[in-house]
Amino acid sequence: MANGDTFADAYPTQARHIRAAFWASFLSLGVGAFFGLIQALHRTDILRVIESQTYYTVLTAHGVFLVISFTIFFLVGVFQWAVTDSLERPPVDMRFTWGWYGLMSLGASLTAFAILAGFTDSIDVSADVLFTFYAPLQAHPLFYVGLVVFVVGTWLAGADWFRSWLAWKGDNPGERIPLPTFMVLTTMIMWYISSIGVAVAILAFILPWSLELTGSLNPTLTRTLFWYFGHPVVYFWLLPAYLLWYILLPKLAGGRLFSDPLARVVFILFVLLSTPVGIHHQYLDPGISEGFKFIAMTNTMFLLLPSLLTAFTIIASMEHGARQRGGEGYFNWLTALPWRDPAFTGMALAGMIFAFGGFTGIVNAGMNINYLVHNTLWVPGHIHTQVGTAAALTFMAGAYWLVPQLTGNRLVGRSVALVQVVLWFVGIVFMTNSMYRGGLVGMPRRTAEPQYEGFEYEVAAGSVGELNAQLAVGGTLLFVSAMLFLALMVLTAFNGGTEPIDDGSIPPALSGPEDSPAVLDNLKLWVAIAAVLVVIAYSFPLASIVSRGGLFGPDIGPIPVAIDAASTVARTALEAVAAVVR
Repeated sequence: MANGDTFADAYPTQARHIRAAFWASFLSLGVGAFFGLIQALHRTDILRVIESQTYYTVLTAHGVFLVISFTIFFLVGVFQWAVTDSLERPPVDMRFTWGWYGLMSLGASLTAFAILAGFTDSIDVSADVLFTFYAPLQAHPLFYVGLVVFVVGTWLAGADWFRSWLAWKGDNPGERIPLPTFMVLTTMIMWYISSIGVAVAILAFILPWSLELTGSLNPTLTRTLFWYFGHPVVYFWLLPAYLLWYILLPKLAGGRLFSDPLARVVFILFVLLSTPVGIHHQYLDPGISEGFKFIAMTNTMFLLLPSLLTAFTIIASMEHGARQRGGEGYFNWLTALPWRDPAFTGMALAGMIFAFGGFTGIVNAGMNINYLVHNTLWVPGHIHTQVGTAAALTFMAGAYWLVPQLTGNRLVGRSVALVQVVLWFVGIVFMTNSMYRGGLVGMPRRTAEPQYEGFEYEVAAGSVGELNAQLAVGGTLLFVSAMLFLALMVLTAFNGGTEPIDDGSIPPALSGPEDSPAVLDNLKLWVAIAAVLVVIAYSFPLASIVSRGGLFGPDIGPIPVAIDAASTVARTALEAVAAVVR
């Protein structure tokens, strides 16, 4: 791409495709944010517009629309931009590119229909199974079919990017893989390895069970297969944010990436370490020995390394940029950074929150202290600092730079955009402060009625009312911030006849690929090592689970997703009578 050209100038067809992915992502953000607001106000008993049984439909919609649809549609858009821009060539066949986008859209639509139909009794379809959709909760088959089609679309997207790279490699023999494309390919390798777990769980067990082709399943087996995928999927959401931090943030700071080799090492470490750790989500699950759980805990601690390397590299890059802008001193260089640029400020604030989320992640990973916070409000606090801010706020801030490049239009309302990213930061601080503290006193998650009758939480400082107020205020600020972002995106899309402020060029790293060992680009080697680590981590636990419970379990049926009040009352009365008779 020549200097002075936007991406839309150089690749108009590809820009149209990426805009389509972004609009699907932004639509999901709007819907998911709306359900998040309903949750925050209902759970804190400030405004209740739904029945408490419907809370679980809202909870499922909030999770699926945001952590699957919003994040992954944005991801494929960013990755398509990164591959096309860094290889300086369009995809091999745009019909194939539009094909996987169509599959993802079809899958997302089927899953969305299965969830949203749960709000009406006139359609016999529902999916109140939360984002963690493992058995024994059971959804309508359309929910699972939609997820399968969506995931297949992402697999084909990865195949498309590998195909583009191989075509580029044929024209550039012996050249190092450009860093943005390297990040995309390694992320997709991790996704292929990890999504095998959820594919097997759905296709072999859960979907046949929901279609009543099989009478039961082994819940421990399907939970373990889910979490085999359930932790690395967090990195699938986060690594596009890493890509923007490594590629875009140094440029916005006014400098260059500190080290290309360190960035490659970080992404290789995620390929190797992100999958063999999922059992740390099952510390309280019966049916898995403590030894396997301890191994998962130690593996999880190794994952701190790529995050610490990232923190060092990004801060060093920002300092380099600040000093190019005249910054001096040990810390005064911070004031030279472009804090009035919403794209820069949003990403910097997202990185700050990510650091805090990393510390709380260590709490979750530790076997002993995990017992204190497991299944409490602490866990949603953690995921909102990670995916809900590190990824979401970075995506929104990145869009303030990317969308003008993809449309050729100038961003509308830069000052409002700055307010938007700060508003998100303030909202997440309020909300997660309430969630973390509520979790420490035992407030449960995943419930519409957290305050049990006849029981009072012993809050060390403040009160339950103050925690609820923070959660409601934080949730409301986040919703307002999301709506501001969507409004600015729509206005920018229609801001024709203007030109972006930035020309879209990305400066080279201070230490380039020539300073890194060539073995880092040997993707086959890293795939082989990652596969061996997965086999070591999972073969014995899965064999143990199947040997005790069988592939299809000891006749476990689905838990009803709608509470039948009459039958519950009748059953309770009969049990009371039986107790008296005995």
